[in-house]
Amino acid sequence: MTRLERVSTGLMTEAIRVGTRQRQREFSMFLNLDEAFGVIGQLADIALRRLLDSEGLELDRVLQQPTRITKRILEEQAIREYVLALFRLPRAEKLHEVASCSVWTPHARCHTAGTLYATDSYLCFSSREEGSCVLIIPLSEVLSIEKAESTTLLPNPIIVSVRTKKAFQLIELQDRNELVESLNSRLRSVHWKQSMFRSRKGSKRSVSSPTPYYTFYYDTGYSDEEELEEQVLRNTVNSEALMTAFHQNQPGNNGNKSMEQVKERLWEDHFLEFGRGVHMFRTEKIQRLVAMGIPESLRGELWMTLSDASSELESHQGYYTNLVQKSMGQSSLATEEIERDLHRSLPDHPAFQNPTGIAALRRVLTAYAHRNPKIGYCQSMNILASVLLLYAKEEEAFWLLVAVCERMLPDYFNRRVIGAQVDQSVFEELIRERLPELAEQVPDLSALSSVSLSWFLTLFLSVLPFQSAVCVVDCFFFHGIKAIFQLGLAALDANAAQLSASTDDGQALMILTGFLDEVGSEESSCVPSSPPAALEPSSSEADVPTVRHTNITDLINESYTKFGDLTVRQIERLRCRHRIRVLQAHEDTTKENSLRVVTPDVSISPENLSDVYDLFKTEHFISLYWGDSSSAAAAEAAAWHYGDSGCYMERQYRLDRPQFKSLYGLLTTWPGGSNQHADTLANRTFTLLDQDRNSLVTFKEFAGWLDTLYCEELNEKIRLLYRLHIPPALTESEDDPSLMKSPLLSSNRPLYVNLPSDVQDEEKDYQEQLKQMLQDLAKEKEKDVEKPLPLMNQREFIQFCKTLYSMFHGDPEENDLFQAIATVTSLVLQIGEAGHHVHSSGSEVAGGQEEAKGAAPAQEDDKWTVSYAQILASLLTEQALVNFFEKPMDLSAKIAEAKEKQYHQRAGLLTLQQRTR
Repeated sequence: MTRLERVSTGLMTEAIRVGTRQRQREFSMFLNLDEAFGVIGQLADIALRRLLDSEGLELDRVLQQPTRITKRILEEQAIREYVLALFRLPRAEKLHEVASCSVWTPHARCHTAGTLYATDSYLCFSSREEGSCVLIIPLSEVLSIEKAESTTLLPNPIIVSVRTKKAFQLIELQDRNELVESLNSRLRSVHWKQSMFRSRKGSKRSVSSPTPYYTFYYDTGYSDEEELEEQVLRNTVNSEALMTAFHQNQPGNNGNKSMEQVKERLWEDHFLEFGRGVHMFRTEKIQRLVAMGIPESLRGELWMTLSDASSELESHQGYYTNLVQKSMGQSSLATEEIERDLHRSLPDHPAFQNPTGIAALRRVLTAYAHRNPKIGYCQSMNILASVLLLYAKEEEAFWLLVAVCERMLPDYFNRRVIGAQVDQSVFEELIRERLPELAEQVPDLSALSSVSLSWFLTLFLSVLPFQSAVCVVDCFFFHGIKAIFQLGLAALDANAAQLSASTDDGQALMILTGFLDEVGSEESSCVPSSPPAALEPSSSEADVPTVRHTNITDLINESYTKFGDLTVRQIERLRCRHRIRVLQAHEDTTKENSLRVVTPDVSISPENLSDVYDLFKTEHFISLYWGDSSSAAAAEAAAWHYGDSGCYMERQYRLDRPQFKSLYGLLTTWPGGSNQHADTLANRTFTLLDQDRNSLVTFKEFAGWLDTLYCEELNEKIRLLYRLHIPPALTESEDDPSLMKSPLLSSNRPLYVNLPSDVQDEEKDYQEQLKQMLQDLAKEKEKDVEKPLPLMNQREFIQFCKTLYSMFHGDPEENDLFQAIATVTSLVLQIGEAGHHVHSSGSEVAGGQEEAKGAAPAQEDDKWTVSYAQILASLLTEQALVNFFEKPMDLSAKIAEAKEKQYHQRAGLLTLQQRTR
């Protein structure tokens, strides 16, 4: 499935249109179209994420078993995804209870009706109108959950007491007894985990000190004083935000200070009324305060509170310092990329023109790469981490980065930034829906949506002035990704007239860039900066409009006013649909790249090669979909591999031995007389094609083999057949696939050389050694191409004849072929015997000479052997065999037949395997 949408036609009021690469179908006459549309979207999303991007579902075990997915499970999964997105909870959280209730809200002096969501580690409440009142209570902060006396005014109340000596009252709860019992059970579990973590931490030697900085020393050897100072700086964890020591020089400092003081007073008043900490009430009033910009003195604290990174920090005391100890000093691809980007992170800010700031950024990014190797390090993480370090303590900045990468922006920072591309596609649909006039004037919105990719990846940090961008980050921590969608729509709406009049994509980009460059904040708006020279209107560029100055607070408030009705539920539904398109687009790109690499080396037509690729990929998918968890994990791991540089390459499908044998049976032109011999030949073919000796066959290797069968001339087919009956394809024991491996050196395997750290000249020698080794490998490869095939001994020739006899069963010319092969076999045997006698007589003479010298005679030359050229010449003497191997084969018909058989054959086999387990 490539597209899913709702459409209206003249004949039917509404229908569901399902698009595939071959055709599209429309379905109607549903009793509940909304429900059916949601279920279809969920099923398609689950299937594609399992097949094309399975790591996205690694935590949802129930969805890894398609036969057990029911409508109830889909409904529960939809609610869980919504809850995780609404409250931005950790992805591992499981939803246990959903209950309607009312919460006493002191600021409103009444009970607010809504829904209570209970997960592994959280109690979350949301009012009926999404976003008007939100409450998040981590169980780690809860002291007790108790039932209170039920009255007419307060039916079925529950009191939740937290550590800050506050209590929350919930009423109108159905099944109160079971709910309280379940909550207390999880509360005890959370408290037990906390006590175990603290006891383990207490049993270890403390590495912290009461000073503002605590230092970890590594092997310094006999370094001089400067090196020791640099080493200490690299491994010293800052206990204060960088902004306390490094400030940008800004105009109008007095005005800024007074504005900061006003904001601080407003927030202090808010804390008194709504509470302080993670479990404060989040209402529209806090939204207005956030839109003004959080004061610098409270920014770090509120970011920790709004993202709930403070709970992670509290429950993982000492975790970050241990990570720093483990990760610093290690070298990997991630650390190399981090070092390259360190000085590109906010280069104009004083904090990152100083070794202290650079060292802190290095530690945070390296520690996170060590914590989460799947993500490691991705571009734009450095910009985000830099801003976090300015306003939060170093350890807090680390947990904020964890919250953003793993909870608030899931799937953004991975191999293919799928999450960001999905939101980019969602944003394009929102433009059509929320800005219809602009969409009508600019039919192709791909240019505008492509600009938005950097908005999502960097939270506008890369396109707005710094002070304005930080205000956007404030909104992001309060509203999540919804704030970025709203602000993006507001920016387009503010420039809709100019964008509609733009003549090309370049001018539209110029309009947006100029607008965003001049979006100021309260701190910077008192002295507006002049527009860049490139954006100033001139006589030659009269069509470029004059840049307007906009205040970021006004722009944020406008985004809330015009687009504030956008809900998390709507965003999640759109994401579900657009993930289908994005993943399929990636698959199309992967296929195009694979075909582009293979096409020059084969004679198969582009249409047939495309169909063969689909069969090859489908074989991989069958293992993922119908296989057990272990086979699915192995199949998915095989689809990714590291390139020569060590980074993840583009997804490439590869088949293991069972998958290859299944596809071999569908496409081979050489029938076998018995299933056992056909299986043996398939095993040999796999071993021959497995050039990297990693028990996997690539599409390029598979296409080359198929090209030989269907498109090459007779001599190449015989050459392939010959190679299948000599090592490494033919082994002494074909029953054990592990014995088919050959200890050949592969240039694709990384070379590890341990160099003494105190010897500098060794590095140059190592480079020279590496260059020489690559040259030697290239020479060996050239030799292998030019070198003739090894001779075939008598045992191998018997296997060769056995294969030839098995190939002719069922052929119309079967009798003639059997007679021809008997003649050829007799001729080759005579050639081998003649050669054997010549070698034997020669070895006798040599043996006599060796015996006279007291040496043992050689035994290797006494073997019966024939060459590829001798076998080929013998086969050419029989016209029946020539006709058989030169007979044209219809690959198109074979592919069409294989498509029908593939699913039935493999699915039946895997079902049988699962039943026998």
